[in-house]
Parts: sequence; C-alpha cells; structure tokens
Amino acid sequence: MKRLILLAAVAFFALPAAAQMQEAFPSYIQVNGRAEKEIAPDEFYLQIIINERDSKGKISVESQQRDMIAALKRAGVDVEKQLKMANLSSEFFKKNTSVATAKYQLQLGSSAMVAKVWQALDGLGISNVSILKVSHSKIEQYKAEVRVEAMQNARQSAATLAEAVGQKIGKCFYIYDSNNNVMPVFYDNMAVMRSAKAMGVAEDAAADEPLDFKTIKLQYNVQAKFVLE
Repeated sequence: MKRLILLAAVAFFALPAAAQMQEAFPSYIQVNGRAEKEIAPDEFYLQIIINERDSKGKISVESQQRDMIAALKRAGVDVEKQLKMANLSSEFFKKNTSVATAKYQLQLGSSAMVAKVWQALDGLGISNVSILKVSHSKIEQYKAEVRVEAMQNARQSAATLAEAVGQKIGKCFYIYDSNNNVMPVFYDNMAVMRSAKAMGVAEDAAADEPLDFKTIKLQYNVQAKFVLE
C-alpha cells in the first residue's frame, strides 16, 4: 500500500516536470528546403595577351596595342571603361633580346560582342584570347532571391508534412545555411574560338548572332526546424 502511495506521489510531482520539459524541448519537424535558378550571363571577361613572339618579333607590342585598340573601337567597345591592362613584362633571352608581353582584361556585355571582338582580334593575328569568367550584372540580387525561395520551400514542406498528421507548424527556431558561392562555369576556349571563326563566314550577321554560352546555375539548400503545434 505504501509503495502504491509512493508511486502515485512520484507521478504527481513528475507531471509538472514533464510539462516543463516539453515546453523547453517542444515537438518539432526538421526539413530541407531547396531552390535553383538559371540565368543567362550578361558580363563576359576576356583575357588578351599580346606578345612579340606571335609575330616573330616583326611587330612590336606597342604597334599591336594600337591596332588592337583601334579594332576594339570599330567594334563598338568603350576601351576606356571596358579595357584594363593586367600587366606589362619583358623577357630577356641569351642574345639580350627583349620581348615584351602585354596582358589585358576586357569586359563585354553580350555573347554577340564576344564573337565580334574575337573575330576582330583574330584578323590582327592576336590569337591568345581566353575567357576568364562570365557573370551577371544582378548576380547578388538573384542569389538573395533564390535563398529566400529555398527557405520558403522548407516552410511549405514542413507545413505539408505537419498537415498529414493533423498538426500545424509554429515558429521556426533553427535555420542552417551551408551554401557557398556560385560554382564557376568553365569553357573550352578553343571551342568558343572555332564558333567565333565559323560565324565570321557570315561577317555581316556576326553582331546579331550570339555564341552559345552556358547559363549560370544558382542552387541553394537550407535546413530548418519548426515547432509542431
């Protein structure tokens, strides 16, 4: 009899403790949210390298620079804003011959302009042209939007699962965002060059015919926990 009374007393005092424990550690649901978006790039960064060795020393770097700038202007490039010099160096050989090398970075706003510039430079014998990267002028805005969509997806998933068991979700008390920056997009420069040269056959249409560039994929994942009510 005493044992039953003792057990009842323990159970009586344990009820408030259990309630407090449940309040401190409520039932919750944990979900993952995901969202992605593909955008066409509108910023193209090219690297241009001019070297006297390309002309076997017959044309100086200074002369090639002048020809390049003139060709870029004819193509519609604002060289003061879009063209930047990366470096200027000299290499000395055994015969004390100095061979200068100039490296530039050129920013363009469309794939059609990339093709047009590539053809213009190739016509000057400047073939050391490569794609550094592609981006979008509103990339940060799009990244923020996709992250918000990932969180909205997590909330919707939690609400759907909770409804399946006759419950609702309350406040979100945990969010884990493990995302890094956008994965870089790599290009086969030789393939792009071949495409640009092929388009050069129809030179009049080159400005209106874009190259086939990959889209930039933004993909974000979040983990969230919601209280179950």
